[in-house]
Amino acid sequence: MSSLGYEATGAALAAAELHLPALVADRVASRIFEKDPTLWGPDAESEAAIRLGWVEAPAVSALLVPQILALRAELQAEGVNRVVLAGMGGSSLAPEVITKTAGVELVVLDSTDPDQVRAAVRERLAETVLVVSSKSGSTLETDSQRRIFEQEFTAAGIDAKQRIIVVTDPGSPLDAAAREAGYRAVFNADPQVGGRYSALTAFGLVPSGLAGVDIQQLLDDAEEAGEILRDDAADNIGLALGSALGGTNPLRDKIVIVDEGSGIIGFADWAEQLIAESTGKLGTGVLPVVADPQSPEVHSGAADILVVRLVAAESEAAAEGDQVVLSGTLGAQLMLWEFAVAVAGRLLGIDPFNQPDVEAAKQAARGLLDARPETVPANFTDGAIEVRGPREWLGDAATVTEALEALFGQLGPEGYLSVQAYLDRITHSSLAGVADQLAAVTGRPVTFGWGPRFLHSTGQFHKGGPAVGVFLQITAAPLEDLAIPDRPFSFGQLIEAQAAGDAQVLADHGRPVLRLHLTERADGVAQLESVIGRLPAETDQKAGN
Repeated sequence: MSSLGYEATGAALAAAELHLPALVADRVASRIFEKDPTLWGPDAESEAAIRLGWVEAPAVSALLVPQILALRAELQAEGVNRVVLAGMGGSSLAPEVITKTAGVELVVLDSTDPDQVRAAVRERLAETVLVVSSKSGSTLETDSQRRIFEQEFTAAGIDAKQRIIVVTDPGSPLDAAAREAGYRAVFNADPQVGGRYSALTAFGLVPSGLAGVDIQQLLDDAEEAGEILRDDAADNIGLALGSALGGTNPLRDKIVIVDEGSGIIGFADWAEQLIAESTGKLGTGVLPVVADPQSPEVHSGAADILVVRLVAAESEAAAEGDQVVLSGTLGAQLMLWEFAVAVAGRLLGIDPFNQPDVEAAKQAARGLLDARPETVPANFTDGAIEVRGPREWLGDAATVTEALEALFGQLGPEGYLSVQAYLDRITHSSLAGVADQLAAVTGRPVTFGWGPRFLHSTGQFHKGGPAVGVFLQITAAPLEDLAIPDRPFSFGQLIEAQAAGDAQVLADHGRPVLRLHLTERADGVAQLESVIGRLPAETDQKAGN
């Protein structure tokens, strides 16, 4: 019996009927599993040739399972039962959904916010092991997190080398440095798997397995799904989903992913990176929108939205309108979506394995850290919020409300609003609730990302995708800054540079950016939530006209 369930209606069904005959005739499914790099055209061939290792990850990664479980047993015997993961993007999103779904503890540190870093490094340090995950081995955020943990372990009289586990590609700078430093274990991942496709490699398995997940079952479910997906058949669920994601006509380029009791916790956050970074380039792509069942986007009926509903296997939920309904175990879903997004890339005419615009924001941040320019004065201050934005569209705005309305005025009928919060996502998790409120206000899809982690995922789509987004950036002064050992800048300076760098690159791409800087965190968050809560919904605005 298949571990996956699929039903489609409307535009999603029509897309499958349109594309499936050619996809089957061209043997796209079997050729993906044969690692054929020619499937995405000549321009993508060189990259695809070194990025298709994920198709065999369930079998290859099974070799890691005994090593991971043995290390877990050693750590537990020593009373080390708190696992902290230092990683960004693909190195953190998959372990987070895997461990949440399994109901085991994993502290995911994918931030440079001083307050969030400080909380992670000071809690239960005596029973903590740090997993440092970086594919390139040179990720600035991850290196900074490693440095502060190593310092704190040593200061507490703990042998830091015995408390640090490394996951990286073979031959990376981190691989060499970790072995030279004598860290407890170094796991090498398959270098022919890109970061966002790495859920079923060492990047997903090491932190999850150390935290207590049954990673062998995860791999078994994925392998079963792979056997289904490799068939060149008209009932191939992966080909159907790929057609829905990248082949609707006209293209429904906002994919709203809503969980309706699937039992998989946070899956849409992982899928968001996979879709956005894989498809958002060359001015095209599909925007993933993480939603709740009550979110306005789910019920909007907009012509550019396709809703994907994740349900439990035993659910009797039926697709309606322009929808896809999916069920399946986590391992099966991970394999399904990786496959489907690769298919969508072929239909969109792009390389699903590169990320040409990700590096721009990183370079801008590094430049700002080196140059340390004077902070540009705010346009004005309203309560605990400083407002910054170009006067060309900000106009005479003198309050936060007026500034938001000016930003929304730049939002076109096919656009979206991206909210980017460079804050402690644990302490201020409630702020994510403004996404639904803003979707009701603007009548358009709203995405919410925590900075800087989104820079390693949806940041690619923001610059490389369709130029229809407007951006609300929220930054804040830390309660207390935190130095990075042996670095000339602090965590506070780093996150400030990351926010400013991304805003600069977005502006260079002609994207409207409004920055709201909270001079005092708690008061600023409360003020912003209050302001947004008082904005009239689009339906109310129309009724008042």
